[in-house]
Amino acid sequence: MARRIAAGAAYGGGGIGLLGAATVGLVLAEVQLAKRQVSHGHSPHPPSADGLYGYAYAGPEEPLRLTMLGDSTAAGQGVHRARQTPGALLASGLAAVAERPVRLRNVALPGAQSDDLDRQVVLALNDPDGAPEVCVIMIGANDVTHRMPPTRSVRHLSAAVRRLRTAGAEVVVGTCPDLGTIEPVQQPLRWIAKRASRQLAAAQTIGTVEQGGRTVSLGDLLGPEFAANPRELFGPDSYHPSAEGYATAAMAVLPTVCAALGLWPAEEERPDVSRREGFLPVARAAAEAASEPGTEVAAAMPTGPRGPWALLKRRRRRRVPASDPAPTSA
Repeated sequence: MARRIAAGAAYGGGGIGLLGAATVGLVLAEVQLAKRQVSHGHSPHPPSADGLYGYAYAGPEEPLRLTMLGDSTAAGQGVHRARQTPGALLASGLAAVAERPVRLRNVALPGAQSDDLDRQVVLALNDPDGAPEVCVIMIGANDVTHRMPPTRSVRHLSAAVRRLRTAGAEVVVGTCPDLGTIEPVQQPLRWIAKRASRQLAAAQTIGTVEQGGRTVSLGDLLGPEFAANPRELFGPDSYHPSAEGYATAAMAVLPTVCAALGLWPAEEERPDVSRREGFLPVARAAAEAASEPGTEVAAAMPTGPRGPWALLKRRRRRRVPASDPAPTSA
């Protein structure tokens, strides 16, 4: 299904749906009930985390430029302090690994769907400080909840990755989280949301890798770890992550961001059979990643017996360094 969605996105296919027609009425009723139960939280506007991180590493080199794109997850909605947002956590971690300052810019928009990425890419590439060297995109949850056709969703994401890569930026996409673990969501919507989320995440992986980007499965953002510790990892609205939840996501994404920039140890770039890493057809790699949180997929060989191949990695998570007390002004 993910392969069909990605192919439909690439070749202009129409609405390959995720829901059967017989369930639409019931699902819509469940969606409205869940929306009434999920509030907008105590912090509707995420704190601005733009600025310079790791200024203790200041030297002759220009700061690395990191840009966040996507929806409320990328923006950090649900927390009160800038240093708790995923952008700040990633900027601080990247600065510590690179031993170089990192300038963060966040153009993500709470509530955004994938069709907003075109506008966000324009903002990212028109940054007065220069085009970003690495971009992190977190998108997809609102596409599922607003029933955007998955082919259209992947088409917009693929186009965004292609434009950013053409501009010289490395791109890491945190794929659609598992929406089947949100507490107010009941069956059968819970099962349908899980299935739709995973299908979209797998299709996003295929589209991203084919454009030269990397993906990290964010199923754990609202997935198994959140299901086990909902009071700790969800924020006050029971929908957006808490500070601990964002830190969990940042720990999953940081190694891939560093690897994309050539900052990760070379020995860890080789597949580790003991961690079930290796080269797979991109569609199979995408399906495995969608079902296992924190899994990375990157382009490997452009052709193979069953189409393009990808490298599937299950990187060891590293503790994200505590972010600077406050970023310096941009």
